[in-house]
Amino acid sequence: MNGAPPAIDVVDETFLAVPPATVKAAFAAPAAWRRYWPDLQLEVYTDRGDEGLRWTVKGALVGTMEVWLEPVLDGTLLHYFLRATPQGPLRPRDLRREGDRRARAAKGIALELKEILEDGREPGVPPKS
Repeated sequence: MNGAPPAIDVVDETFLAVPPATVKAAFAAPAAWRRYWPDLQLEVYTDRGDEGLRWTVKGALVGTMEVWLEPVLDGTLLHYFLRATPQGPLRPRDLRREGDRRARAAKGIALELKEILEDGREPGVPPKS
């Protein structure tokens, strides 16, 4: 990436009422990565245990991605970062669309995990381990 800042910079946060280890398990297997990001090839460069993962990104985008799992209250604040540049040149309008698409996809992943991992948990009830 020639030293230029990444063309796409996605930052997202979602609270999940489950322990960090539960969220980490959802991202642990490479099969999950292919499901969530089918057009990207990811390689872990830092496994932070229950605090998350950091990847290098290749494929449709080139850059880095991170899932940081922060223990908060009775659950986990899932932080997602994607800093990357598309492989081929895009017009400014198309680049904005790609950034928006990636941001919506990130929130979709987080909300899907929230629904699955919280498993119908009622507000005020302790999370399941």
